[in-house]
Amino acid sequence: MPVCGMCIKRWYSIGCTRFSRHTTRGVTGQSCTVLVIPDRNFVRGLSDMRIRHCSCEQSLVARAGLPRYRLRAESLQIGVATPKNFSIRLTPMGKNSSIEWTDHTFNPWWGCVKVSDACTHCYAEAWAKRVGQNVWGPGSSRRVFGESHWREPIRWNEDARAEKRRRRVFCASMADVFEPRKELDKERAKLWELIKITPWLDWLLLTKRPGSIGSLAPWTTDWPQNVWLGTTVEDQTWAEKRLPRLLKHAAARRFLSCEPLLGAVDLSRWIGAEREGEFTIDWVIAGGESGAHSRPMLPGWARGLRDQCRRAGIPFHFKQWGHWAPASAAQANRNVSKFWDDVEEKDILMEAKGKKEAGRFLDGVTWDQVPVVA
Repeated sequence: MPVCGMCIKRWYSIGCTRFSRHTTRGVTGQSCTVLVIPDRNFVRGLSDMRIRHCSCEQSLVARAGLPRYRLRAESLQIGVATPKNFSIRLTPMGKNSSIEWTDHTFNPWWGCVKVSDACTHCYAEAWAKRVGQNVWGPGSSRRVFGESHWREPIRWNEDARAEKRRRRVFCASMADVFEPRKELDKERAKLWELIKITPWLDWLLLTKRPGSIGSLAPWTTDWPQNVWLGTTVEDQTWAEKRLPRLLKHAAARRFLSCEPLLGAVDLSRWIGAEREGEFTIDWVIAGGESGAHSRPMLPGWARGLRDQCRRAGIPFHFKQWGHWAPASAAQANRNVSKFWDDVEEKDILMEAKGKKEAGRFLDGVTWDQVPVVA
């Protein structure tokens, strides 16, 4: 059966949100009627799921009490009854994550409190507000999820076991696992148990609160082999504060997320010679901030981290330039600004061009290094 030729060009997200206008055209060129048919594997057990169909040129409203989902345009197929009907399959946003350094993302809950400069333009807060969730700040509640959500990683684990290939799971993109709130202890306990029963998944627990790890994690010296601990290091100030708190833990791997990278970071204190009472840095991820109000990541900062990692034999992953990318004098236009690069000690031209166009090449190379599995 032929696939419907359509002009849906972007992802649409469900979660108490309204779809923008869309047009689809069948193989004969007529406009098609869109019928949304949820895949029951993903929406089973939901208490509030109301989907209605519409003709094209109208907006479609979908309300669902579920985490972020996306429509896969390439899964659109003509229905068996008539060429004017076809189905849209829902796939959970966590599976096959668009984040370059992980395979999946999992959020035990939504919500957090801003604690440092890296949080200023928090994408997770912006997304939560976009879908009507007031879960940011000390006075807001956190959004928790039902059992169907918690079963997703178990399916990922079974897929990984069947394929005999381990998968990485980023936890959490919409929260901080080590946020010290008493009402989250129940969800944390569920997460620890989930980690235990999914040995084919490497859990990347990223936090801006490494000082809370010791009091909230159930492990001390006997960390599971599938737990990687990471902390955000946006500049030297936060490297000095967070790294000693991270590196005292005997997790299988310890990693740094230098994203958004807002300043030069000198890691010489923690790499090279062994330090008593501290474990090694096993991975460094670097990237610039994205979004219209982003702050630029200067080339010297990114190169500095890359070069330190290369000398120390630490895997380095360059995620993205973000909204700003290096520009030449020949490219000068109204979107180009000059910045002082304190590492390279010279003025640098940077162009605001958006994440996609800016790309992720650093000096002509894509850096996708990942640690060896523990």
